[in-house]
Amino acid sequence: MKYRALISVSDKTGVVEFASALAELGVELISTGGTESILKKSGVAVKNISEVTGFPECLDGRVKTLHPKVHGGILAMRDNPDHMLQLETLGIETIDFVIINLYPFKETISKSDVTLEDAIENIDIGGPTMLRSAAKNHKDVVVVVDPSDYEAVLKAFKSGTISYEMKYDLALKVFEHTAYYDAMIADYLRKQAGKSPMPNKLTLTYEKVQDMRYGENPHQKASFYKEVFTVSGTLPDAKQLHGKELSFNNINDTNAAIALLKEFDRPTAVAVKHAVPCGVGTGYDIHQAYTKAYDCDPQSIFGGIVALNRRVDVKTAEKMAEIFLEVIIAPEYEPDALEVLMKKKNVRIMLLERIEAPLPSDALEMKKVMGGMLVQEPDRLLLEGEPRVVTERIPTKKEMEELMFAWTVCKHVKSNGIVISKDGQTLGLGQGQVSRVWAAENAIRQSNFPTKGSVLASDAFFPFGDSIREAAKAGITAVIQPGGSVRDQEVIDEANKYGIAMVFTGMRHFKH
Repeated sequence: MKYRALISVSDKTGVVEFASALAELGVELISTGGTESILKKSGVAVKNISEVTGFPECLDGRVKTLHPKVHGGILAMRDNPDHMLQLETLGIETIDFVIINLYPFKETISKSDVTLEDAIENIDIGGPTMLRSAAKNHKDVVVVVDPSDYEAVLKAFKSGTISYEMKYDLALKVFEHTAYYDAMIADYLRKQAGKSPMPNKLTLTYEKVQDMRYGENPHQKASFYKEVFTVSGTLPDAKQLHGKELSFNNINDTNAAIALLKEFDRPTAVAVKHAVPCGVGTGYDIHQAYTKAYDCDPQSIFGGIVALNRRVDVKTAEKMAEIFLEVIIAPEYEPDALEVLMKKKNVRIMLLERIEAPLPSDALEMKKVMGGMLVQEPDRLLLEGEPRVVTERIPTKKEMEELMFAWTVCKHVKSNGIVISKDGQTLGLGQGQVSRVWAAENAIRQSNFPTKGSVLASDAFFPFGDSIREAAKAGITAVIQPGGSVRDQEVIDEANKYGIAMVFTGMRHFKH
């Protein structure tokens, strides 16, 4: 039986060896452009596509494979007598292998100086059409889009049988690839035109980074994917310097730590456990910042994640090495500090050079729900307008600075959320409670330090004055909250009763 293969690839990896092996097995090769040239230079016998179609390439190569003698040869069902009779009548020969990969659209738009015209010229038309044709007719046609599959296909062909299962898997890979390719083009064009990042039909595409050992629990399968273009200052951009590979929970927790860390310019350390902060500290250097974060909750930080926004020095490394930490991530490490940390066999040490980089303007947050998905912009704002003092007592300058620190942290705790802080250090965090007063009580109870003279932030309004009474008992002197409750005046009256300064922000920061 005579076999024919159509080969036209942008990624030339392994193509000469693959084509040579097919030719040696008696397969007639058809090719185009650069692929034909490289095969001929390598001494591989190959026929130009125009010899098959009887029609020259035209429009600067835009049209060369879009022809009935190509697609008829691919799409004809071999067990359909009518199809085969039509091929014979029209003088069309079957094509049994389609080996194609597409114009380098991703590589083109990755260039800093790319123009829209360059991008459009690198949108492949004939390639996806042939791939989809072959994938549709996978029962009769072997379609290969990924050079990593050359060896397996060749081995199967040499054995005398390319199984239906292999053909099916290769076809599936084609449709996954063309969907990825088209989604990438649509995303690029939408961004170029400044269109909404939330269109009526949202198609997302991601690339697998790794399969996880398991998900949140050992019985759950999981994988980690990244956006097509790595976003600076995000976890997929980090390099692992030491330790086991990150787990599903490590990635989720570290992402939460990085998100909170990005809010601060001063030396800051963020400790996270189960994707929620368990200690945040700012200071004049990173050692002081880490010490504050640690001291907030020395028990919970054990086995947690620590993110820092300054170079890790030896002093800080030695302090961190006193306990077991799952992950440490920072923009830089002193060589001696790295040596100290690497003595801890199981700690995962991550380097993220631009850990402070803001998310791009078109970034989205997504939450999968059963049967659908929620999509929103990230919570970028800290305040809308100036905070408004609503009590008789006005916060001091120092209290106001501390209120802004607590408010910033509160933006990243789970709702209902309460943060108590003093001197740039969280003292207590009450989060994920169904009652706001419970969150306040938990934050006060959790503190390892006296709360007298501290401040309190609430991610949403107080529905009653009970939380203010608890704050007063704890010696808290100032409170920041959104306001907006029908009982705001009751809450303000409670604050005035105890001499607590209160600031309304006018906006909330729910985090679920």
